[in-house]
Amino acid sequence: MKLDTTYMRYLTPDDWRVLQAVEKGSHNHEVVPTKLIGQIANLKSGIGNTNKAISDLAKINLISRLRNASYDGYRITYNGFDYVALKTIHQHGNIEELEHTIGVGKESDIYSCKTKNGEERVLKIHRLGRISFRTVRNKRDYLKIGKGGSWMFLSTLAAQREYEFMSILYRNEFEVPIPFDVSRHLILMERIKGFPMTQLYELKDIGKLYNGLMKFAVKLANNGLIHCDYNEYNIMIINKEESGEDDKDRDFVVIDFPQCISIEHPDAKEYFKRDIECIKKFFKRRFGYKPMKIDEMMLDDEGFGKGYKYGWPIFERDIKRINDLDVQVKASGYRRKLGDEERQLQAVVGQQGDDSDGEDEGESDYSDSDDGDYDSDYSDYSEDNGINEEEEENERIIEAISSGVGNLKMDALGNYILEEGSEEEEEEEDK
Repeated sequence: MKLDTTYMRYLTPDDWRVLQAVEKGSHNHEVVPTKLIGQIANLKSGIGNTNKAISDLAKINLISRLRNASYDGYRITYNGFDYVALKTIHQHGNIEELEHTIGVGKESDIYSCKTKNGEERVLKIHRLGRISFRTVRNKRDYLKIGKGGSWMFLSTLAAQREYEFMSILYRNEFEVPIPFDVSRHLILMERIKGFPMTQLYELKDIGKLYNGLMKFAVKLANNGLIHCDYNEYNIMIINKEESGEDDKDRDFVVIDFPQCISIEHPDAKEYFKRDIECIKKFFKRRFGYKPMKIDEMMLDDEGFGKGYKYGWPIFERDIKRINDLDVQVKASGYRRKLGDEERQLQAVVGQQGDDSDGEDEGESDYSDSDDGDYDSDYSDYSEDNGINEEEEENERIIEAISSGVGNLKMDALGNYILEEGSEEEEEEEDK
């Protein structure tokens, strides 16, 4: 699905209100009844203008009518969903101009954009519908729900999760893009002046980059998280000539976090090992860089690679929890209650790990293309009226799915329903 903003500047305030009414109604209806659209939009100009707006939106494919439904109704299209999300970020004052496509991936599109002040930023659009739901569900643990669901809802969930991960990692001084805003399935973030590591062929100090990447994985795990997709496609190498003083302390930036899991996850060790192996294999294949597992001649164990005691990190030996970021973001596999005794036990296990050497555990979204320019010319309509209440309800459903609440139901049309009393029951289970 290509982002097409051709008609965005021509939508009237009534058009926006009706489009948002269809989106709001779609939270509880696969097909939103026409009557309900009118009730939610509540246009002062009357039902006649509502019907006109519905007709106009359908003509430009922002909403679509389902022919075989038992009642007259519409549902929002992916393009309509893009419009609503873009408008929200624009109203926040965080985006003024959408420029060209940076890359198109399996699960997302990446666009270049600018603020009113001309600052360059990146807009990431999650599009999970490009691949099978089974693949998405297996790759992203927080989507393991009983039945299928709306691709827009799942893309929104993925965007919200990634924004949460980036925000907390940035606050804790990890090498990640600065997250500026999120709306539905869109994330606005810092534009990294660099290129994917898969395009790196020459480097003066290979060992420094290798060590930095290994220490990033260890630091992330010590804070409670494992990336789970840590490879050359999700690592941006800073171009020092372009970035200047702003990035003098950064050699790389790590991206793409929706699939992060907790170190308490049953498969945490396996995923950590896989992340490390991806980096090792890339450096061996591209640069012929192959450090020893253990170099007895070296005493420095504060890093990894040639010149250090250890060639690469091992989960049992090197991971010692120092923070609970996984609990704060409710990463897949996190333990809701980690008592003092359990934390002390983990500390003891970590100290024991210091005495042993451990055992050996065994296409990029950023491709240049030009997709034309986009001018911002939005209407003055504000979406605040009536939207907050629905967003709060949607957030409760997202939290329920992420936390694995057992009494999250689905109706005959596949819509999610969070039954009354579910929060109280969950609290009772925790006691």
